[in-house]
Amino acid sequence: MTPTGRTITKWSILLLLCAYCISMSVWAKSEADRHVCEGIDIEVKGNRNMDAVVVKGVARELARYPRRIKGEPLNKLNTLAIEKYLSDLNTFESVNCMISSGGRLKIEIVPLVPVMRLFIGDKSYYVNKDGKQIDSKAEFYTDAPVVTGKFNANFEPWEVVPLVKFIAKDPMLKELVAMVEAQDSQNLLLVPRMLGHVVNFGDTTRLEEKKEALKLFYRKVMPYKGWEEYDTISVKFRDQVVATRRVKPVIAAPIEDDDIDPDETTLVDNLNPSEEDIAKTEE
Repeated sequence: MTPTGRTITKWSILLLLCAYCISMSVWAKSEADRHVCEGIDIEVKGNRNMDAVVVKGVARELARYPRRIKGEPLNKLNTLAIEKYLSDLNTFESVNCMISSGGRLKIEIVPLVPVMRLFIGDKSYYVNKDGKQIDSKAEFYTDAPVVTGKFNANFEPWEVVPLVKFIAKDPMLKELVAMVEAQDSQNLLLVPRMLGHVVNFGDTTRLEEKKEALKLFYRKVMPYKGWEEYDTISVKFRDQVVATRRVKPVIAAPIEDDDIDPDETTLVDNLNPSEEDIAKTEE
């Protein structure tokens, strides 16, 4: 073949390839216009206990999405816009949207897992294990421990997380505690499910020791005195329990795993004992 013939052949093949690409693009566009989104599949990753509530919540949010999803032509379905819409809810660690081979929108969700629900004034929101705030939308409601309190720059909600996590892991405290009232960082109150008294855990140190002190007090003193004898039981002080009766004297009981006679415990006159008073009760 002459050089001229080879050149003509190359250009002919190139033109045929261009025509093929154009025709395939037109066909693909027509197919994309013809194929629509058949539905939405939501997959929750990271926490199986939240599957039902997250799937239900995402479905409700997508029902409010400003554009149609199901029935929308696949070439017009903006998965990035849907990801941003869901991510802006401040409820998920991550959101990933894609079109499956079956023509369905697949959404993979990694939820933020709340460890407590905060009530501050008339506002409410969740907090995860890292202290990140999560909007308390009704559709994403989960049964998390309730915490109320007065927080500020010097005492932030995340400082209560160690106590809340400790309660959640301990079978006795999980069954006992209805909510936590954070008066300040040194006075974290456990509010039992049964009415009668609150338990002052102090700060978030020595949690196991404080729990054992409370168990001992419940076992040795409460059967004699009843659940409504005291309005506050404090385990914040090392090696003792300090309880205030409803008539306002204070009773201090040493923490020893021996039989305690509640009638022989030392009484202190003031409601909030000073360090000197506490020292006297130990003598």
